[in-house]
Amino acid sequence: MLKAVIVVLMLAVVVSLFSGLFFLIKDGGKTNRVVNSLAVRVTLSILLLAVILIALWQGSLTLNPTPF
Repeated sequence: MLKAVIVVLMLAVVVSLFSGLFFLIKDGGKTNRVVNSLAVRVTLSILLLAVILIALWQGSLTLNPTPF
């Protein structure tokens, strides 16, 4: 369940990224939609980081001890 939440948050960040690009191209940066998209993306990224850190702290996620 936790991994699904992480994947959904990552996908939401990517969707927000591309929606900001779309608004930048369509509006030419004249409206606030690009800024709103950036704010949503930053908020989702902070939420994603918080979820990962809390899951690591609680032991729900573990780090890979060896990279090989």
